[in-house]
Order: sequence, then structure tokens, then C-alpha cells
Amino acid sequence: MFIGEYHHSVDPKGRLSLPVKFKSELAGGAVLTRGIDNCLFLWPKNAWTLFVNKIQNLPLTQANPRAFARLMLGGAMDVELDAQGRILIPNYLEAYAKLGKKAVIIGLNDRLEIWDEDSYKDYQTKTEKASAEIAEQLVF
Repeated sequence: MFIGEYHHSVDPKGRLSLPVKFKSELAGGAVLTRGIDNCLFLWPKNAWTLFVNKIQNLPLTQANPRAFARLMLGGAMDVELDAQGRILIPNYLEAYAKLGKKAVIIGLNDRLEIWDEDSYKDYQTKTEKASAEIAEQLVF
């Protein structure tokens, strides 16, 4: 399970160090893709497979499911951790997430989100202000 918030740097070659505590879960490989809200999603292979199965069950005849599949699958890339526990973020994904030199890695149970630090601060501030309204609309 991925949880927590971690701040790391993106080096000039586009490599991002991942938190040590997540390396064993990602050792078998991972998939990096465009996320929602202009972040990136990093899935361990097994969780990615489950997610793709859900996408495959969406109705292909409807525009929104096709667009979502393109967003998630079309931008996806297999990544592996190097000896230092880093992943290489391809230029097109780095541009999509507007990643600068500082990134925030968020653990969200079955996946990680990778954010540009400034973008995440803006998102977090907005979300925290609306947290009561957001919680009220949720059904458990």
C-alpha cells in the first residue's frame, strides 16, 4: 500500500528518485502515465493490469470512455527503477505534468501520483479550503 507525501528533486536528465519504502513494490516494474489534474500516475505492474481491465470494460461506443482510455493508455510507458532507485520520466510526460526541478510524490493506496511541487501546493490549498464541501458530497 502506498501512503504519504514525499518531496524529491528531478535531475536534469529527467530522473526522479522514489521513496525507499516503495522500491520493493516497484521492483517488478511499473507503468508511468498521464494522470488526472495534470499529475502523473505510477502503477506497479499488477495494479496497472487491474486498472487496464476496468478500462477495457468501458463502452467503446461512448466518447468519454474512449477519451479516458486514450489519456491513460496512450501516454503509458513501462519504467524500471535503476540501481539508485530512480525512474526516467519521458519528456512528453514531464511536459504534461509541468514538472520542474522539485516534485511531490503522493502515495494513494494502489498507485503513486507525481506532481510538480508548485502545482501540488496550489491544488492542495484549493482542496483543503473545500474539504468540508467535498466530504459532504461523498457517500461511503
